[in-house]
Amino acid sequence: MSGQRAGGAAPILEVGRLCVSYGKVPALRDVTLEVAVGSVVTVIGPNGAGKTTLLAAIAGLLPSRGTLRCFGEPVANSPVEARVQRGLVLVPEKRELFATMSVADNLRLGAFVRRRNGGASAALADVYARFPRLAERRGQLAGTLSGGERQMLALGRALMARPRLLLLDEPSLGLAPVIVREIFDIIASLRASGVAILLVEQNARAALQVADYGYVLETGECVLEGRAAALSDDPRVIASYLGHGKAFQA
Repeated sequence: MSGQRAGGAAPILEVGRLCVSYGKVPALRDVTLEVAVGSVVTVIGPNGAGKTTLLAAIAGLLPSRGTLRCFGEPVANSPVEARVQRGLVLVPEKRELFATMSVADNLRLGAFVRRRNGGASAALADVYARFPRLAERRGQLAGTLSGGERQMLALGRALMARPRLLLLDEPSLGLAPVIVREIFDIIASLRASGVAILLVEQNARAALQVADYGYVLETGECVLEGRAAALSDDPRVIASYLGHGKAFQA
């Protein structure tokens, strides 16, 4: 395992030698990582490296081999709904909103696990407080929102489940730079509120600036890991993913 742990605290997520294949084609090979409580961990790498596959396997959407522990318990054989009930929630790359439904109805769908335990109304109020634009557009159809607003809605829908660990797949994809900054400010604020985050992101510079720890995934294998600040200064990461542009201001 990585050197993330502080004071011996058990991580909220432990992935050990995870393998995923599409038929006979391996997509992930012995991927090992962990996410500490209240931290942001990022996975960066080129297209086709297996980053989205990794999140899908952790969320229970793909079969996998290896060790998968969340909140101190094994979840490898748990269905998706059970993982969500425990607090493990995925925000997918394509956001997967219901375009012909209102903002409010999309958010309410995120609270399907709350309907059994109560608290959906309080969760909705919290989401509107965090995303005032969603409150303003609560009656608007999701398909008419801007790209940034759709990403906020996807995040808000995930927060309706009161997650302890968020899996974020390419939250900045297709967004203008000013909106990207806003999204990463939101990610930082979620970490400050105690939500742990596993972040997959093509914008490596932004991801490493908001993260505490990072992994580099290439062709289905973890080839490098370390504190985010150290990875930002690593010549290999700079050459492959960062270049020499200005630092992202999250």
